Amino acid sequence: MPRTAVALTLRQQILILMDLVIGIDIGGTKTKIGLVNKEGVCLEKTFFRTREFTDLDDFQFKIKQEVTQLLEKVTGAPKILGCGIGAPNASSKRGTIENAANLQWKGSVPFIEKMQEKMPMPMRLMNDASAAALGELLFGNGKKMQDFIAITLGTGFGAGIVANGRLIDGFDGFAGELGHVDMTIGDGRLTGLGVPGGLEAYVSATGLKRTIMYMQSKYMEESRFRSIAYKDLHGEDITKAAEEGDTLALKAFDYTAKIMAKALANFTAFTQPEAFILMGGLVNSGKWILEPLDRYLNTYLLEVYRGKVKLLTSGMEGKTAAICGAAALIWENHQTQ
Repeated sequence: MPRTAVALTLRQQILILMDLVIGIDIGGTKTKIGLVNKEGVCLEKTFFRTREFTDLDDFQFKIKQEVTQLLEKVTGAPKILGCGIGAPNASSKRGTIENAANLQWKGSVPFIEKMQEKMPMPMRLMNDASAAALGELLFGNGKKMQDFIAITLGTGFGAGIVANGRLIDGFDGFAGELGHVDMTIGDGRLTGLGVPGGLEAYVSATGLKRTIMYMQSKYMEESRFRSIAYKDLHGEDITKAAEEGDTLALKAFDYTAKIMAKALANFTAFTQPEAFILMGGLVNSGKWILEPLDRYLNTYLLEVYRGKVKLLTSGMEGKTAAICGAAALIWENHQTQ
């Protein structure tokens, strides 16, 4: 080898021969894209803001552009097995996104049909929370479980249900829309789909912000939030305020956890999961949401279930869990190969 030649690193040599899957998580705020190997490790990733693209074609061309740039970072020519996509209100059986509350494209959107015109390859679409559940089943904390429910706590509230070792997809591919279950809560906030008292209007990053506003009207204590407008409020601010002992932040987390615990107790009665696996932005609040949630859950569970249901966070790497979940839609069919 000439002295000027540069030897490939071990990682680069492996990538030349590696099979990879493109994982795409379409969220109400961000769209995340990554290249995922068979172990569920995201090797390269990127993101862009979903809401900047009101036109579906422009959005899909942006995805293609970002995928191309990711592939250019990979040495050699690894084989791309396909593309898995997780999105709100996605039908795995139709390849459509239908009236998603937190996306700008309304009606029945033929997402896979149009995306394959731009990126011809094997492609699967599924509700983002169901994709996350499949990711946990293949790569995460669900690998040794037969029964669990994955809960995504981001802009909205999503759920993916695994029972008897199989993902429950539903007749039309829309199983698990638990974020729009009517919790018949006092002030009846509307979800993005117009459900009064719906769960995600309370238990999500957006719901927590709304609860801070509610706490300001209900209580008179001093709080940093009395000088912050709703549009300038972020989940990280609420977590930091709780760490500093802000009374309204602590009350907001407690209120959110109590509502969520009632919902999880109800869901337990349907499939008796071994665990709820939690992921998403709200989970980053750590003990402020998880500790009261654990306490309330064991209060609301039927006695036969108490002490049997675990609360876990994702077993996939936090910042890439949604990407790996989407990639699992393709990897599921290649695990024995």
